[in-house]
Amino acid sequence: MGIFDKLFKRTKEQEEQKEALDQGLQKTKTSFFSKITKAIAGKDTVDEEVLDNLEEALVAADVGIDTTVAIIERIEQRVKKDKYLGTKELNNILQEEMMGILANSPAYDHEGFNLSSGKKPYIILVVGVNGVGKTTTIGKLAYNFKKNNKSVLLGAADTFRAAAVDQLTIWSERTGVPIVKKEMGSDPSSVAFDTVQSAIAKDVDVAIIDTAGRLHNKAGLMEELSKIRRVIGKKIPDAPHEVLLVLDGSTGQNAIEQAKQFTAATDVTAIAITKLDGTAKGGVVLAIANQFKIPVKYIGVGERMEDLQLFNKAEFVDSLFSLDN
Repeated sequence: MGIFDKLFKRTKEQEEQKEALDQGLQKTKTSFFSKITKAIAGKDTVDEEVLDNLEEALVAADVGIDTTVAIIERIEQRVKKDKYLGTKELNNILQEEMMGILANSPAYDHEGFNLSSGKKPYIILVVGVNGVGKTTTIGKLAYNFKKNNKSVLLGAADTFRAAAVDQLTIWSERTGVPIVKKEMGSDPSSVAFDTVQSAIAKDVDVAIIDTAGRLHNKAGLMEELSKIRRVIGKKIPDAPHEVLLVLDGSTGQNAIEQAKQFTAATDVTAIAITKLDGTAKGGVVLAIANQFKIPVKYIGVGERMEDLQLFNKAEFVDSLFSLDN
């Protein structure tokens, strides 16, 4: 049992989500703690060698250089202040410092799938490179919004790949959610416009619009996304209400490079990190949260539709350090 389990009682659904999170982070946790165990083997106190080994363990978990340095510096300060710091306390200290890193990153300002913002239709523009799980994330979002009694409409604005439209259509059928689409090669902004227009006409709660995942030309990407935003804004002046960047957590530092490109190309307001269950690089969540100062809103910890979770900072750190699994 982690320390956060003792602070509050969870509902049955929250318990199931926590179990999925624990399991989803299992590879990261196993790899990370094996490295920490080696880092402190035979040591009674946290000395320079322990800190060096700990730094290697954090970097190996893709926590990122900048974030790792920040954590190590904080631990060094505590060692100096407390004079004596045993290695048995290191896990608790690491847990506290990681929570401190995440506490300084932005949190999302409304209740996720409940859409408490009051905006209707709530327009989500989804961006990210091909292969990161973008279409799957959209499908899981649709499922979870519908589960929370919200009406949903999908927009297939990635018209450069027939497979993208086909995949989104499959998710539309699987979740029982309608979709707006056109033939391959159509103007993506026209699909986005039609999606928003249809969302208004049908009085739906949320419209989720897919976009092309190409990165070969940043100027072209910026122009395309800007055009989509402009045509959406013609129908709803303050839309899109959310620009969600989907990143593949299993790619580690490559996910950070993708984040750099997309945040330079458009105004990203939230991040979803997928495929954390298939990697030992779950520390990349800390790196992304710390480096970009953009809210990490969703994390994917499994293949089920329920396994796209709203990111809870305390639960994430608790799962990373709970050893009962």
